[in-house]
Amino acid sequence: MQDVVFDDPYQFVPPYRGRFWSYAIGKFLPTLLRRKYGIVGWQSHGLEHLRASLQAGHGIILCPNHSRLSDPMISGIITTETPCHAHAMASWHVFRQGWLETFVARRVGAFSVYREGVDRRALDTAVNIVATAERPLIIFPEGVISGANDRLMPLMDGTSFVARAAARKRLRSHPDSKVVIHPVAYRYRHQSDPEVSLGPILEKLEQRFFWRPQQGSLLQRVHRLRDTMQCVREMQVLGTSRTGDTEQRIANLVDHILRTHEQEWLGRPRRGDPIARVKDLRIEILKDMVAGNVDDAERQRRWGHLADLYYAQCMSLHVPGYIDEQRAGTRLNHRLFETVYRMEEELTDVATVIEDLHVDVKVGAAIDVDPTAGRNRGGDPIMARLRTEMLALLQVEDEWPPQGVEDAE
Repeated sequence: MQDVVFDDPYQFVPPYRGRFWSYAIGKFLPTLLRRKYGIVGWQSHGLEHLRASLQAGHGIILCPNHSRLSDPMISGIITTETPCHAHAMASWHVFRQGWLETFVARRVGAFSVYREGVDRRALDTAVNIVATAERPLIIFPEGVISGANDRLMPLMDGTSFVARAAARKRLRSHPDSKVVIHPVAYRYRHQSDPEVSLGPILEKLEQRFFWRPQQGSLLQRVHRLRDTMQCVREMQVLGTSRTGDTEQRIANLVDHILRTHEQEWLGRPRRGDPIARVKDLRIEILKDMVAGNVDDAERQRRWGHLADLYYAQCMSLHVPGYIDEQRAGTRLNHRLFETVYRMEEELTDVATVIEDLHVDVKVGAAIDVDPTAGRNRGGDPIMARLRTEMLALLQVEDEWPPQGVEDAE
């Protein structure tokens, strides 16, 4: 299980406002992208939209999709080619991964946000950065890494909260200026043959479950491995494996895990978006752990629950129909890469770096933020428009639209 949740008291990591390191790291960006993430080339589009907003002196929020670990570093393409410096909101766990990761994240302008609670200091910092037009602010509105470049997950309301609060504040100090949101899309393309690149990875993973090397096409082997992983998970959680469609069994198991813990921690089972449900459960479970109000036995019990939630979230990211040949079309090879990477991370906590990725970085036109407008009964118009324009930049249909969260019947 990767270290993404901690029971230590949260300590805000403020933004570093120097510019030297941001510039210097930008010089090494091609090497960093290739060695750490396998990205060997890219092409940027639409930077003129960002340049126009900078020239006008607007407060700026950049909102990219978040399908891979490399996305924050890909943002460096925008800042180096525009050129400009930026700040970014980053989950606190990013600053707990090691001294090098913390050093780089801070020096390129990131500051922490605590996702397991209300982080007023991070929100105030974000609002002030945008309201003063200090630098563009990067927010990944999905909040988690989807692992699926052809899917846009639900967008967090915090993005529009920061945008509107900053717009109201900027209106008072700079009535001739405004706050804008630029939708951004990172579109990845694998350029190698999946049979050649993924074959050794699959064989390594298959050795964990099978006595003999598996036969069949790459797609057949991926389906077989995913089904085997699901059987093991069902044995661990339910005591026996199930039969039937693997993707429906994944959804059923995720819901079973979440409903079980919701009954204890929230007093009622719920239904809907698994990511939002996991977040609400983590907040409740961690509250007394962070405060030091539990003994060792209870702490261990709660860590077991947090592990359940981690794996439920991982399972929920297996998108139904994602590697169906007809639905995937020409993107099937890329989706196979993503699916194998996801299974490898779930089993080993790491993913093999294959140096074959090309990225299209697309910046969309500015969306003006009305400081007087708010949400309505139909939802948030800012987030609805942002979602529509991000999908257009990604050139994907909204095949898996966001779900709300509500009490189960």
